[in-house]
Amino acid sequence: MGWLAAGDTYEVALVDGRVVARSAAAGAPAGQERKQVRSLPAEIRDRPEVIELQRFAEWLDRHAAECAAQVTTWMVSSLPVPTGLLARVWPDEAWQAALRDVVVVADGPDETGFLRDADESGVLRVVNLDGETVRLTPRTVTLPHPVLLPDLEELRTFAAESGMVQGVEQIHRATWHKPADLEGTADAVREFAGAEYRSWFHLSARATSLGYTVSGSSVIDRIRDAGRIFTASVGMSDPYTEEQAWTGGLTWSDEDGYRTLPLTEVGPVAWSEGMRMAAALHAGRTVPTDGER
Repeated sequence: MGWLAAGDTYEVALVDGRVVARSAAAGAPAGQERKQVRSLPAEIRDRPEVIELQRFAEWLDRHAAECAAQVTTWMVSSLPVPTGLLARVWPDEAWQAALRDVVVVADGPDETGFLRDADESGVLRVVNLDGETVRLTPRTVTLPHPVLLPDLEELRTFAAESGMVQGVEQIHRATWHKPADLEGTADAVREFAGAEYRSWFHLSARATSLGYTVSGSSVIDRIRDAGRIFTASVGMSDPYTEEQAWTGGLTWSDEDGYRTLPLTEVGPVAWSEGMRMAAALHAGRTVPTDGER
């Protein structure tokens, strides 16, 4: 983006998402390089050129966040995504930042790799674990949840050695695998229960800051797993009877949240995402100081 005149003394531009200013060409000494000003001068902060650039920067931030959120939804849900759609959005820098180096799977497990390009003809270029760039032309691809990737550790190692940094949290997303020896009657996990917070409002704020929903006396997350919707819930203490707050057990229910499911019925993605939510709430608990112990 070029520089815009903001009065007779300064020019402004959007650089790395921030509005910056420099002295105007007319006011700069001949032959001297014009330097950017560290902060916007007071006399131009209310100029329409500056305000419009700031609004544009805010829109770009929102757009980038929306793109990342959509790609995360595709990944967590392992939904099939048309390659034609990827090709259409790829030229957009925000979409490209969210999609570049995400692991995609095409028509079979052998067609797996890190996405590097999507051209207008619908051809995807991916880098596989052999370090080869291959062309894929499937109708759709999936961006699998990491718990579904059998070569997850190899993918993590390859990405680290290649210097790849994903725009969305996929291969480095925390995962939990459901134990194979669960009792058939078990319907709750208490591994992360009992996390203490100073108040219900602190616990609620922690939940919402992580992107979860507070509904009644539970923190919930709805997860699509193999076409089925699960509702993962972490209990919360009653805000009207206790000054402090604690997390309860983790349970899963059907889409409407009416029937608590046996743990054996919970899918692998729903299990991992539910445990991720419970662990994140536990990590934000109040840690007593030495004087409080």
